[in-house]
Amino acid sequence: MSLIMPAPDRNVLDRRDEIIAALKVIVPGEGVITETAALRPYESDGLTAYRQPPMVVVLPSTVEQVSAVLKWCFENNVKVVPRGSGTSLSGGALPLEDAVLLGLSKFNRVLDINYADRTAVVQPGVTNLAITTAVEGRGFYYAPDPSSQIACSIGGNVAENSGGVHCLKYGLTTNNVLGVEIVMMDGEVIRLGGRHLDPAGLDLLGIVVGSEGLLGVVTEVTVRILPKPETARAVLLGFPTVESGGQCVADIIAAGIIPAGMEMMDKPAIHAAEAFVKAGYPLEVEALLIVELDGPAAECDYLIEEVAAIARANGAVTLRVSQNDGERLAFWAGRKAAFPAVGRISPDYYCMDGTIPRRRLPDVLKRMAEMSVKHGLAVANVFHAGDGNLHPLILYDANQPGQLERAEAFGNDILRLCVEVGGVLTGEHGVGVEKRDLMPVMFTETDLAHQQRLKCAFDPALLLNPGKVFPQLHRCAELGRMHVHHGKTAFPDIPRF
Repeated sequence: MSLIMPAPDRNVLDRRDEIIAALKVIVPGEGVITETAALRPYESDGLTAYRQPPMVVVLPSTVEQVSAVLKWCFENNVKVVPRGSGTSLSGGALPLEDAVLLGLSKFNRVLDINYADRTAVVQPGVTNLAITTAVEGRGFYYAPDPSSQIACSIGGNVAENSGGVHCLKYGLTTNNVLGVEIVMMDGEVIRLGGRHLDPAGLDLLGIVVGSEGLLGVVTEVTVRILPKPETARAVLLGFPTVESGGQCVADIIAAGIIPAGMEMMDKPAIHAAEAFVKAGYPLEVEALLIVELDGPAAECDYLIEEVAAIARANGAVTLRVSQNDGERLAFWAGRKAAFPAVGRISPDYYCMDGTIPRRRLPDVLKRMAEMSVKHGLAVANVFHAGDGNLHPLILYDANQPGQLERAEAFGNDILRLCVEVGGVLTGEHGVGVEKRDLMPVMFTETDLAHQQRLKCAFDPALLLNPGKVFPQLHRCAELGRMHVHHGKTAFPDIPRF
């Protein structure tokens, strides 16, 4: 395994009994886990290629307990790794040997729903799908819908700025979170945002969403809920080549059509999903595109005809329009189950996450096929085609010597390609440890230094989730000595951290 994590602090390991005793005072009962067997479920998140048992797991149930745990760790120089449901695919919740793993699974209540304001206040352990379940009786829903929505928590969604199949039209997590309560590393509890749009001052909420647990621990989230659209219909399109399907995606967006969702799968993913879900997918096509249109019925009917015409112009050989909501959901069922479906045809798979300009989709898919031959590993592609967010699934067998390393090299090549064509390293899974050492491919040394200065403003002792995101984490004092010329500030009255 090529992953290198910071060397453990021997002084902290020697104080393990003292640390456990202090945590048991703060979180009494069964809130502290220390037994080797009981720690095993926490040794990795969804990126299972990398594993490390935590020193200790603590499961607080109140904000006061979270605050007290962080304050004690801050005062005693003990690292903390926050964890939600553990579905992260970038190793963002990978434990450290000398750190406390702070689990938020007991924060699982919906605290308030205000239909007039179209908001819901929830704790971070509430699952993504549970928010929609709580409000759907009144005709509302929560728009961001990752494929793991039945299991992933809203706190983790905030940490990674998660997306989903309907984020093309309705936005990522950052576009649907209005406020958070967050506990700083020193134990201070603060609130950012609220029930209103665009609060005055610095956009600290925008900084926290997507910060991957490096800045603080979120203990409450206020989200935007939306009324369900009058009509929603999905079009299932099959193409003879992956390139023609990719071109259809580009042409739909170029025509000014913004679907509620637009997802694509290649032939290996189609066959895996159909065998798993029986969604009725055509098996003879090389690429499958699902396009959902929503809104007033007349608008949907018109847009469906427009999409169908664009698809035919790109050589579509299959064109089916959902006739009822059950059929629409069946179209989506296969796509949402694509990851576990691929898990049935390969002992292991490595799920990548990169984003490219839509117009480069045909070229990138062609070059990934060439990489597959080069590395001798198969790849199944499922992705959010509308916003160019790719999720290649590299198939390998960890029991075969060298295959994990080849899968990592294949993944690195894909991510480098994404940056080369004008894209970015991640769309929604985050950097974590998976993409950490590729950050210099996308950012200069000065860029990374400025990002680390932001972390220092929130976490000056660098105790929160160390070893993630930054390939080389400088001490805050070192960053202060690094010379970066700013000139006179344009905003002299804004308070500095």
